[in-house]
Amino acid sequence: MKRILMTLTFAAGMVIPVVAQTKAPVTVTGCLAQGDETNEYAIKDTAGKTYGLTGTKVDMKAHLGHEVTITGTEYKENEAKEKNEKKAAGKTEESAHLRVTDLKMVSTTCK
Repeated sequence: MKRILMTLTFAAGMVIPVVAQTKAPVTVTGCLAQGDETNEYAIKDTAGKTYGLTGTKVDMKAHLGHEVTITGTEYKENEAKEKNEKKAAGKTEESAHLRVTDLKMVSTTCK
């Protein structure tokens, strides 16, 4: 009996770190715009939060100026790169960054 209990405890301990590291997908609907870098796009949600968008699974360029729903995983951008972006004049600063995994067009025009 002790042997089974130890095995279950060990197995449960191995599952917890994996679950804790998995980030839930983020879904944002808004107007797709060109980002502040080449091959980066941006979207602003209804609360005014701006997301920098990257990814190779979806052709975002074809949807510039469209209202879309984006799904992706949040990631932390390189700190040096982020500081350089903040120095760029006239650029909108992103609140977060997403690696886009899915895009659904809502409308060909933005509200």
